[in-house]
Amino acid sequence: MSDADLRTFQLQSLLEENHRLKRAVDELSVLNDLSRAISASLNPQEITATIVRRSLRAVNAEQGVITLVNENNSDTMKTLVREIETSAEHEQFHFNQSLLGWMHLNRKPLLLNSPRSDERFRSVKWDETIRSLLCVPMMIKSELKGVLTVYNKKGSEQFGEDDQRLLAIIAAQSAQVIENARLNEREKQLLKMQEEVRLAAKIQLELLPHAAPVVEGYEIVGTNIPAQAVGGDHYDFIPIDKHRLAICLGDVSGKGLPASLLMANLQATLRSQTLSSPSPKECVRRSNTLLFQSTSPEKYATLFYCILDSDNHQLTFTNAGHEFPLLLSRDGNVRRLEAGGIAVGMLEDFPFEQETVSLQPDDVVVICSDGITEAMNPNQEQFSAERLSDAIRKHRDRPAQELIAAIIEAAKSHAGVAPQMDDMTVVVVKRKGELLRLKNCQEFFGSYDLH
Repeated sequence: MSDADLRTFQLQSLLEENHRLKRAVDELSVLNDLSRAISASLNPQEITATIVRRSLRAVNAEQGVITLVNENNSDTMKTLVREIETSAEHEQFHFNQSLLGWMHLNRKPLLLNSPRSDERFRSVKWDETIRSLLCVPMMIKSELKGVLTVYNKKGSEQFGEDDQRLLAIIAAQSAQVIENARLNEREKQLLKMQEEVRLAAKIQLELLPHAAPVVEGYEIVGTNIPAQAVGGDHYDFIPIDKHRLAICLGDVSGKGLPASLLMANLQATLRSQTLSSPSPKECVRRSNTLLFQSTSPEKYATLFYCILDSDNHQLTFTNAGHEFPLLLSRDGNVRRLEAGGIAVGMLEDFPFEQETVSLQPDDVVVICSDGITEAMNPNQEQFSAERLSDAIRKHRDRPAQELIAAIIEAAKSHAGVAPQMDDMTVVVVKRKGELLRLKNCQEFFGSYDLH
């Protein structure tokens, strides 16, 4: 090699090294600027928009997009940010399912400078304006989180290995930042949802009766223990006049916030209809129609609704598909209160039936939701109506509030370590009589030494 050739070779090598160093400096500058830009925000949209814009400038592309893989279904995707860096009119390109499938299988950069002639994607119908594309995976711990894709190198150039390397570095450094921003956004949404649930639970608690009704000759008490923060059970006491009191207990389909909203709707409907309907069956019939018209077909509620006439000691009731309340007489006989019809909200109009029973001194009526009778133990055995009857018989001479506590304790004791799967709601109506007077006398005289 002559001295001239040697100098030419050395000069060429020096130029190539300078070009490589300049390229490296430019890449470092791009990455440094990108790092500063995306570290200033926790908004996923802002971060991804910045990444796409900087990527387009870094590789001199016309259009770019970040596509995130759906976490619940890796075959679906969500276009999070799309940017265009050109004054020309272009249709927005869409990341094809074939490309996503290829990326899931290979998890490495894909460079297509002649996409329509590539044998790997013969079945893809490319947009006529797509001349080239470069897409790189966004990975976190070997898991594909998304894909960064740029289209059409500006001018007559094609994407090269340097573009591929730089875009891959950008994607690798950006993946965790985007994921952190998404997790931060999800945490904020979760906190917001928790606050909404807390407020809903507070509102639902305020909708329950604040005190037991005072009815001469009777003890009437109710309680509700939701399985979740908010539930689908509800009970209510609605005074009609001096001697009549409406009592209801409902259980709507579903759980959580949707169930609580439906129950609030039902409660408002029942309260409005109680004051304008002459009988339980008519009140429930009208409420059923209103509920059907204002809810979707899959929404319904079981309901027991009755009116206590304390002057005549009569309970007139209708049972809309609810657990059968139990009437325990003084002699120990148990009767189920069944007359009524289907759950409300299932049909627009239904001819509900009603029945009237007389309440004798010491009679006890227990109304509960299926969260009591269907409480399941680890052996998949339900608490059942029979065990409920036994608990009522065993504790019938106790005050109404203590009887409710005993029923709930019996159901929970049966369930054991099994979690509470449904709301537990109980209402007890006791007509005062000789058993209660005798108990009160025993407690009174027991405090004195008569000897």
